[in-house]
Amino acid sequence: MKSLLVPVFAVLAMAHATAPLSAHHSWPVSFAQLVTVKGTVKEFAWGNPHPMITLEVRTDDGKTEKWLVGGPAINRMEANGWTKTTIKPGDVITGIGYQFADGQKILRLERAVMPDGTEMRLYGR
Repeated sequence: MKSLLVPVFAVLAMAHATAPLSAHHSWPVSFAQLVTVKGTVKEFAWGNPHPMITLEVRTDDGKTEKWLVGGPAINRMEANGWTKTTIKPGDVITGIGYQFADGQKILRLERAVMPDGTEMRLYGR
């Protein structure tokens, strides 16, 4: 009986350890249309699982909104020319991507227009 418990425990432990990994596979976005937001970078957090940019976006009525703009994993961003210093607080950038389907002001970034006008992609050049 004791020899049976060890393999069962090992299988259960491995299944439990992989559960959080399978829970994070895709962004809950609407792919119905691309959304464009232009704003001032307040923060660029270069970390896992996704680097995140906090943008302050001025609306047509003069108010400001906070948008979170996220990229893919760091290694994919680096493969497309991004570094932790690509943008900095104070930069004005335009983010183009897909918004969360539930309406949250969170964008899965596809590409960005930098302060100098260059376009940086995130999923292939």
